[in-house]
Amino acid sequence: MSTKSQIEKDIIDAMRSKQQSKLNALRFLKNAIQLVEKNDLSELDEDGVQKVVAKQVKDRKESIKMFEQGGRDDLVLKETEELQIIEQYLPPQMSEEDIEAIVAEAISSMGASSLQDKGKVMGYCMKQLQGNADGTIVNDIVTKLLTD
Repeated sequence: MSTKSQIEKDIIDAMRSKQQSKLNALRFLKNAIQLVEKNDLSELDEDGVQKVVAKQVKDRKESIKMFEQGGRDDLVLKETEELQIIEQYLPPQMSEEDIEAIVAEAISSMGASSLQDKGKVMGYCMKQLQGNADGTIVNDIVTKLLTD
């Protein structure tokens, strides 16, 4: 079953079981997918849907940070709950050890030696990892390995 179909099925299940927070999060996710499809004038394939889900996860994490800084614990709780629901639609994330191995291989194959090469290494690694790793984690690992 495609991610998009699963989201629609889970919306119906959330309505039936009266899980309002899950329903809200899934409707928001479905609307984000539909908005991208409307703007692109075509239906998204599975990769496209995964990119939208990943963007929604990233947006929620940024919102949580902002709300924490603003002392809005009520909104932090709401966003965290919705984040956990949306993350279920992402593919399994790679471990930090696996990411580090890919980054180390990229650095050695590209001959990168300093932080000036970070952009090239990041671009290469993000293509390799394709949604299976959080960009923030990859960024931290690339920075760490290039400064060692």
